[in-house]
Parts: sequence; structure tokens; C-alpha cells
Amino acid sequence: MRKSNIYLLYIAVNLTLIGLMFVHASYVRQANGPYLNEKSSMVRSFELTDLCLFTDARYTRHPSMADRHSAFQDVPMSFDHFPSGSVMPPPPHLVNRVAH
Repeated sequence: MRKSNIYLLYIAVNLTLIGLMFVHASYVRQANGPYLNEKSSMVRSFELTDLCLFTDARYTRHPSMADRHSAFQDVPMSFDHFPSGSVMPPPPHLVNRVAH
């Protein structure tokens, strides 16, 4: 068997596995639909806080509860040294505010 045939077989198997992952995800989403709707209504009725997306800095754990200066709490002129701070945009309630 030539190396190119082995490579094409490898690609075909991986593409098939990726396709099966999408099929599985769709099946699980349909199966858990009522459960997810119930959870989202509970979160809405209890007004729960945001999901913890990052674990490194407190202002990226719950972005809706962050203030403008929490990233610069240690040294006011320092850059944000956590990688998630550059990925996570500021919360909407801070973007729309006029600076004083």
C-alpha cells in the first residue's frame, strides 16, 4: 500500500469521525431540549449570575460583575497579564457608559 493511500484513508476516517461527532451533538441536543429549557427558565426566574468562563482572574470569571479598573487593581499603569483578559470583551454595561 502506498503512503498516499494510507494518508487518504487516514483523512477519510477522521472526516467520518468528525461527521459522527456532529450527528451525535445534534442527537444529544434534541434529547436534552426540554431539560435545557427548564434550566434556562430557572436561571431567568432566579436571576442567577453568568457562567464562569475563565478561572485565572476574578474579573474574567464573572464579566457582568467587573468594574472598569479591576484589571489594573495591582498597578494602575500595568497591562493585563492574563490571556483571557484579551479574549473577553468588557461587559455591555461598561461599554455603553460615558467616561467621567
